[in-house]
Amino acid sequence: MPSGFVSAGNWIIDHVKLIHAWPSEETLSNILSEYKGTGGAPYNVLLGLRTFDSSIPLTGVGVIGNDADGDFIENDLRTRNIDFHLRRSAELPTSYTDVMTVQSTGRRTFFHNRGGNAEFVPNDIPWDRLEGRYFHFGYLLLLDAMDADDAEYGTPAARVLATARSKGMITSVDVVSESGDRFARISRPALPHTDLLICNEIEAGRIAGVELRPGGVFARNRLREVAEKLLGMGVNLGVVIHAAEGGYTLMKTGEEAYQPSLKLPPGYIAGGAGAGDAFCAGFLYGTHEDWPLQRRLLLAVCAAAANLSDPTCTGGIRGLDETLELGIMYRPEG
Repeated sequence: MPSGFVSAGNWIIDHVKLIHAWPSEETLSNILSEYKGTGGAPYNVLLGLRTFDSSIPLTGVGVIGNDADGDFIENDLRTRNIDFHLRRSAELPTSYTDVMTVQSTGRRTFFHNRGGNAEFVPNDIPWDRLEGRYFHFGYLLLLDAMDADDAEYGTPAARVLATARSKGMITSVDVVSESGDRFARISRPALPHTDLLICNEIEAGRIAGVELRPGGVFARNRLREVAEKLLGMGVNLGVVIHAAEGGYTLMKTGEEAYQPSLKLPPGYIAGGAGAGDAFCAGFLYGTHEDWPLQRRLLLAVCAAAANLSDPTCTGGIRGLDETLELGIMYRPEG
């Protein structure tokens, strides 16, 4: 049986700016510092997986621009021994995001240029050249061509996931937070072709039609209800939901687990960008290694905590042992 991961979808360069406060319209906020980092589900997750394990086979798939940011991505992947099949767009730039992060809170706001990601289509995936046990795809709702209509599968993204499963791969999916009515229309067709759905509480609730943070209060008592709804919509193996408060998993077998987030000291959090992808990388690595469910979630919340120490999406990731040590240093209460 093959090992490793293929990860496809959004490839992004993040331009992270730490600001002193979020301004109202027509007012000014000072930029305190700036960083350049990685962005997008495939990029962030693959870098997390590589940091955990130097030998696991990893491959990235997608579309980037014929520009300096595209060169940066390819050179970075080569340096990290990550294989890639990235088509260069002839017209669009490498996708980028301006990430505005409030220094005091770590809360971030995204201004996104979709760039080459908008062109990514199923034919960009060279199935005959790919090897891997797992196929991670993201983000739904941020890939224009993949989010379009498909007469047979609902969306091209769903078609891609069905193809991956037909080749014996275990599929995992992440979505992007978005307001509006597209959530159910684009996300739900993918669920019957998704083995592991990994998303935050807002996204999970929107797909399922259940509010998991009413009035801003985390409804932990409704996590199982939402996960059961998503499994009933077609998710094949399990639903994984992460929030600032912790991570939860319900498997099709009925096995479930909850892991509180770490109790981080004041001043630890430098930015929240990429925490969800770090969580995802942790859970997927534990799944690849066939760890018990609780230990997978522990690595996931520790990976998210590690990433919070840096304002970029992947600058805070650490090796496997060092990541797990955070769970001892900052063990949650209870």
